Amino acid sequence: MQARRILITGAAGQIGAALRRGLKGVYPLLRLADLAPLGDADAGEELCRYDLRDIEALEKSMVGIDCVVHLGGVSVEDSWEKVLPANIEGCYNVFEAARRQGVKRVVFASSNHAIGFHRRERFIDDTVVPRPDSRYGISKVFGEAVGRMYADKHGLSVACLRIGTFRHPDRPDEVRQLNSWISHRDMVQLTRRCIDHPDYHFIVVYGVSNNLRSRWDNSNVKFLGYRPEDDSEVYAAEILARGVKENEIAAQFHGGFYCPIEFSGDTGRID
Repeated sequence: MQARRILITGAAGQIGAALRRGLKGVYPLLRLADLAPLGDADAGEELCRYDLRDIEALEKSMVGIDCVVHLGGVSVEDSWEKVLPANIEGCYNVFEAARRQGVKRVVFASSNHAIGFHRRERFIDDTVVPRPDSRYGISKVFGEAVGRMYADKHGLSVACLRIGTFRHPDRPDEVRQLNSWISHRDMVQLTRRCIDHPDYHFIVVYGVSNNLRSRWDNSNVKFLGYRPEDDSEVYAAEILARGVKENEIAAQFHGGFYCPIEFSGDTGRID
C-alpha cells in the first residue's frame, strides 16, 4: 500500500503533536483533526475541527484519504459518561466513515490498558485475551474489536497499537515505565511502519521502545520492520535511586497504576 494522504484524528494531543512534527514532509498531505485548536496549518497540512460524534464531518475529512491514524478520544481513565461518547461512539464512527469513503487503512491507537490485568511476570504477545484494567481499557478493547470486524467484513487494513507509556518530556519517570516507555521517535517510526507497509489484514502491535525490561513481545509482527532505537535503561539508575516503590496491586499487573483505581476485588483470584 502506498499511502500518500494521511488523516490524524486527535492531532492536538501529545502523540498527535509528536506525529505532526515527525511526519512533516514525509507525505504529500497531513490532514489534522481535533476538537481542540490546532494552530496554523504549515505547508502540506490541512486542519479540521470537529467532534468524533459528528459522522458527517468525519466523512468529509476522509475524502481522498489513504490512511487514518485514529488517536482521538479520551486518553486517560475517566467516568463512563466521558469515555462513552468519545471512545465508543466516536471510535465506531471513525471506522464507519472510513468504510463509507473507501479509506484503505486505519491505524488505531489502542493501549496496554486493554490487557492491563495480565500478570506482569508473564511476557505477553498479540495473542493474549483482552483483560482491561479500567473503563478506558474497555474502550480500547472495543476499538480493537471494531477494527477486527471492519477488517474481516469490509476489507479495511487495520493496525491496533497497544501503546505503552508516551511521555512529555520524552523520558520515563517511574519504575513501571522502564518496562512500558515508548520514545517520541520510536512512536513516529512505528506509525510510519504501519502506514507504509504494503499489505496486512489485521495486526496488533505493542507500542514500546527497545527497553531491556519490556514484557511485551512483538515477534509476530516482525514483518513490519519496526526497529525501536531507544531503551529506557538509560534512565534506570536515576529512577531506581529514588527508592519509590509501586503500589502493591499495580506492581502485579501489566496495567500498573490503573489496576488499583477503584479496586475492590481479590488479586489472589486473578490468574
